Amino acid sequence: MISLNALLLVIAIMLLNACTTLVPTPEPISNLLTADPLAGYTRVLQNYVNERGEVDFPALQTHRVDLDNYIAYVARLPASSINNPNDRLAHYINSYNALSMYNVLESGIPKTNAGHAKIRFFYLRKLLIGGKQMSLYDYENDIIRVLKEPRVHFALNCSALSCPVLPRTPFSGAHLNQELDRETHKFFSELRNIRIDKPRKTVHLSELLDFYPDDFISADTPTLIAYINRYAPEKIPDDFTIEYIPYDWTIANSSR
Repeated sequence: MISLNALLLVIAIMLLNACTTLVPTPEPISNLLTADPLAGYTRVLQNYVNERGEVDFPALQTHRVDLDNYIAYVARLPASSINNPNDRLAHYINSYNALSMYNVLESGIPKTNAGHAKIRFFYLRKLLIGGKQMSLYDYENDIIRVLKEPRVHFALNCSALSCPVLPRTPFSGAHLNQELDRETHKFFSELRNIRIDKPRKTVHLSELLDFYPDDFISADTPTLIAYINRYAPEKIPDDFTIEYIPYDWTIANSSR
């Protein structure tokens, strides 16, 4: 006999599925077979993203052809067609970041994704990715995280202020290792993400690290502090207590 908790879980899942929305996929303007799919996305990053990784969403909304073309490409390209693992992961990162921007535009450029808005944005809004419908949550957890590359968390940008800085150039398979190292070092060099309080023997860390605690633990880095010490400019003593800095889900809109 099914337990009450199990029944409630089934009902909750059914209700969530009933609330899902398929975000419209744009029709490509250019020929996706002959055009360079990253060229337009590169222009988006260079023209609408500032040095802090914030996006001028109102301006992008009025000049969105390049982003729409790239999203149309992402919708149709099966990841299995990308043979090189680094090329595939670079595609995942670029497409996730672009889909997040696109989702902001298609959501009406909200001020924040805190509270219930977070559920809608990440769980209930389905996007066409490689011919399959999935949410940003599905894409990150079922496709990207399974590759076991923890540095990806410092490259993925979900359009919130507390996210890692969105670079103004796309990630590339040819230089992916260096680029992931660069973004991880950058993340741990920012006071908004890490602050060491020596008198209290405490380190304050971005809540991002608390979202995926197991991803950073390995034989080489048996603790979270051990992982951070590979990249942080100042080493953290192993016996320091960790406290988390609350995540700011305000949309990283440079025009706010």
